[in-house]
Amino acid sequence: MRVFRDLFWFFRQEKKAYMTGVLLLVVVAFFETVPPKVIGILVDHMKNGTMTRGVLVRWLAVLAVVAAALYGLRYAWRICIFGAAVKLTRQLRNELYEHFTKMSPSFYQRKRIGDLMAHATNDLQAIQQTAGSGILTLVDSLTLGGFVLATMAISISWKLTFISLLPLPVMAVATSRYGAILHRRFVTAQEAFSSLNDKVQESISGIRVIKAFGYEKQDVEAFRRQSEDVVAKNIAVAKIDALFDPTIGFLVGLSFFLAVAFGSEMVLTGELTIGELVSFTTYLGLLIWPMLAFGWLFNIVERGRASYDRVRALLAEQDEIQEAPDAIDVPPRGDIEYDIKRFAYPGEMRTALSDIRFRLKSGATLGVVGKTGAGKTTLLRLLLREFDGYDGEIRFGGRDIRGYTLSALRSAIGYVPQDHFLFSASVRDNIAFAQPEAEEKEIVRAAQLAHIHEDILQFPDGYATVVGERGVSLSGGQKQRLSIARALLTNPEVLILDDALSAVDAKTEARILAALKQERRGKTTIIAAHRLSAVEHADWIVVLDGGRIVQAGTHEKLVTEDGWYRDMHQRQQLEAFVEGPQIGGMA
Repeated sequence: MRVFRDLFWFFRQEKKAYMTGVLLLVVVAFFETVPPKVIGILVDHMKNGTMTRGVLVRWLAVLAVVAAALYGLRYAWRICIFGAAVKLTRQLRNELYEHFTKMSPSFYQRKRIGDLMAHATNDLQAIQQTAGSGILTLVDSLTLGGFVLATMAISISWKLTFISLLPLPVMAVATSRYGAILHRRFVTAQEAFSSLNDKVQESISGIRVIKAFGYEKQDVEAFRRQSEDVVAKNIAVAKIDALFDPTIGFLVGLSFFLAVAFGSEMVLTGELTIGELVSFTTYLGLLIWPMLAFGWLFNIVERGRASYDRVRALLAEQDEIQEAPDAIDVPPRGDIEYDIKRFAYPGEMRTALSDIRFRLKSGATLGVVGKTGAGKTTLLRLLLREFDGYDGEIRFGGRDIRGYTLSALRSAIGYVPQDHFLFSASVRDNIAFAQPEAEEKEIVRAAQLAHIHEDILQFPDGYATVVGERGVSLSGGQKQRLSIARALLTNPEVLILDDALSAVDAKTEARILAALKQERRGKTTIIAAHRLSAVEHADWIVVLDGGRIVQAGTHEKLVTEDGWYRDMHQRQQLEAFVEGPQIGGMA
């Protein structure tokens, strides 16, 4: 029952609802002991020949009042207890979502999306059942069982009560053992469900690739195997779950046998009347629910404990990016200085960046180029404080970026990543994502700067066109330009384009860069690219190789030096000459 202790903070928080619900359950349990007593009294009246219409009507009226009271009280406690349990789910779901949004990218590199989704669905459902049905079962079984046992022992026969309850210790041992096994199997089943969730999410996200390679049959087969594994593990849970009712049912039947056998003997010896024996067996029938409820309670509690442990373990994970207590909440402005001796991604030994030193003056444009995997994206992500574990510092406006709050730092930066993500919403909403209060003319202006405005006008509903999940209805170039428009709308102090022009043709690229140069005069721009034409206009260019700066200077300087930049420039110039004028382009 440790899960109830773990959830005590919530019971205290919702004490009014739970105390009212428990009080109502106690009253209900008391009222439920009345009908068996009335039945016994009526049986004795019939046996003794003292039954009259008045006696019958009086006791039937008592039963009617009790039935009406039970109806109203049961409705009321359900509202109190189950309503509070729903609030717990809402609170934990909000905590989880807030936790997800605060965690750094390294958290999502360790965790599977399917597993996180399982925490927010199946696990929360099991916790809600514990805080609702679990409390109901615990309180109802204890109060009803307590009232019934007290009534049986005090008003009928303590001796017969003791004899009838002899099977109870066996039930306690059996349910305890079943509960321990159930807990282990349920944890395994939840983990299997998380893996299945992850498989579905991965397959749906990559359905284009699956279809392009004709991998549908293999993917379906892989899903079938995982699905069968989930079924097998849940059947293992069900096998233990299925033992509770038969075991308890057998022991309840044994209690009835003992009650009837010894009770009949007591009637023959005059220790009990027939009416009292009838009342006793009726009371014993009322004990069936508390006994079965204990088995169900163990089931609910073990599932809830496993799920609550999983959720709390997730919420207990600390973000690697922590704000300093004295961090200032003012967006930075000014020069950007890199002085990094070494950086490696969390959990990796390989050095991602080393000996990175340069200064970018405010209002200047920096180009970052190099081979694939040279460290371009890593260099930019450090400025966004997606990772902190580097030896050295990055200064923005004369202050270490770790001296700003995350919200202040990131509000000064507009970022267009390589993996351009669009929401399943309208074009307008996607552009205005970070500025939802933006006016229509501002949204249109951002789209014009990104050279996507004319394309948008050709969409079925213009700016109201829904782009589909992850922008599935758009081309790669359109997605990139929408992402650029989204960043431009915020008019950031620093604009970062991380290979954000790779899917547009050279002509469109030149137009976008010219618009940026004109519009962002006096503001800092950082462009990482594979095509050198995207950085030729930059005030300063750094060439990365193996996480180090191997060349630095202006375009004019670098094309005259031996090295990667000149070789790549000549190669791309030759490719452009061989390919000739582009038709249509990639946009």
